Amino acid sequence: MKHALPLMLWSLVLLSFSLSLPTELFAQSAVKLRAGAATSNITPPLGELIVGGFTPLPADEVHDELHAKSIVLDDGKTKLVFVLCDNVGIPREVYDAAKKQIEESTGIPMANQLMAATHTHSATSARSANSMVHAPNLNEYQRFLVSRIVDCVRIANKRLEPAKIGWGSVQEPTQLFNRRWYVVEEADRRNPFGGVDQVRMNPGASGLIRPAGPIDPQVSFVSVQSTDGRPIAVLANYSLHYVGGVPGRTISADYFAVFANHLAKLLDVNDSEKPFVGILSNGTSGDVNNINFQNRGKRYESFQKMQEVGELIATRVHASMKDVSYKETMTLAAKTEELTLKIRKPDTALLAYVNQVLTKPKDEKPYHVHERTYAERVLQLAESPEDVNVVIQTFRIGSLGIAAIPFEVFTEIGLEIKEKSPFKSTFTIELANGSYGYLPTPSQHELGGYETWLGTNKVEKEASVKIVSKVLELFHQSTLNAMRNP
Repeated sequence: MKHALPLMLWSLVLLSFSLSLPTELFAQSAVKLRAGAATSNITPPLGELIVGGFTPLPADEVHDELHAKSIVLDDGKTKLVFVLCDNVGIPREVYDAAKKQIEESTGIPMANQLMAATHTHSATSARSANSMVHAPNLNEYQRFLVSRIVDCVRIANKRLEPAKIGWGSVQEPTQLFNRRWYVVEEADRRNPFGGVDQVRMNPGASGLIRPAGPIDPQVSFVSVQSTDGRPIAVLANYSLHYVGGVPGRTISADYFAVFANHLAKLLDVNDSEKPFVGILSNGTSGDVNNINFQNRGKRYESFQKMQEVGELIATRVHASMKDVSYKETMTLAAKTEELTLKIRKPDTALLAYVNQVLTKPKDEKPYHVHERTYAERVLQLAESPEDVNVVIQTFRIGSLGIAAIPFEVFTEIGLEIKEKSPFKSTFTIELANGSYGYLPTPSQHELGGYETWLGTNKVEKEASVKIVSKVLELFHQSTLNAMRNP
């Protein structure tokens, strides 16, 4: 066997061959596709703290209800579950508890369940005290959230019916702006650790030089219909942070809910027995928001901007749906692995600095407005474990690849995954299967700024490199499996 090619080389040969094969290879299935979708209300009671800013406030109003929304797909061999929850970020232990109950009640493996948060900043916290520490004893709202996620998936699974599926994308760059900027004034680039960064998040109108990163204008979407053409669900993906414009004590699902409601209106879906489920997931938007820093334009009333953005994205998706090619047979696959990442730790000098900050008189003028907050975060990380295990997941629907990453992911990471993916179409859902803070690239770490600060970012600076490598590895495994088991 001394002339045999190494296993890795054979894998590359097979992969190269697979990429030359027609899309139809990925659509072969002995059984026609079935699909079901459902929603459940996850709105917390008034009085619960709304997170999203540095000062949580108790809710005293509900503008629109929060929901968990699910889609279940079944190709006769494999079932996939998608769940999106209106929340800023949900810890892994909540998702794991829900997944376990779903597996026990439906038989769908935990590894085949993708759960994520939409990242609205106007919802009650589902977080634990320290995202780097597993907290199996869930609080009251977390337990409620688990039960509602489970209900949502069980109902969707019960509603499975013969279906057809297709996907597409459309460009919508007008609502996206990289929020990290090179700015002139040093005072604008101060960080809470006594230093000065190269860039600033959300700068003022003056002293702007250029943004520090790209945007991803692609709106990706998956459309699921009954075999007679009745819309069952749409799962869309857009790399835009929350829009906001919500009063501080008001609960809202932000533009994610506006998208779903407006798309249902455009589709003229009125079947109450089998309601349509519209879902907008958050793409790789860790450094992108909806503020045009060079031209802030008109002032908006409360809720007005999120209404405008949500309706625009829904309108663009609806117009693109006419070009979708649907198939009634489609091979599904899921790949899930844990990845161990080092937790960032402060050095001796930083520990000395933050302890000095915490001993300052509170009436003394701070070097940075949030220095006390970050001093406490640094100390928490110093007391955290050395590493953390995170879930990296990929789904395959025919020739479509979907990645799931449990961070607020910088846009250039999502663009890299799209560029290097073996699939014709690819998108990434962030804050999936956990919530561990921001995920900048190593080069963005060098620039500093809010998203890179110790306490906002909590894992090793090379984490994005390792995560992208793992995502692509899982994608490639799916393509090889498709060849072996068409």
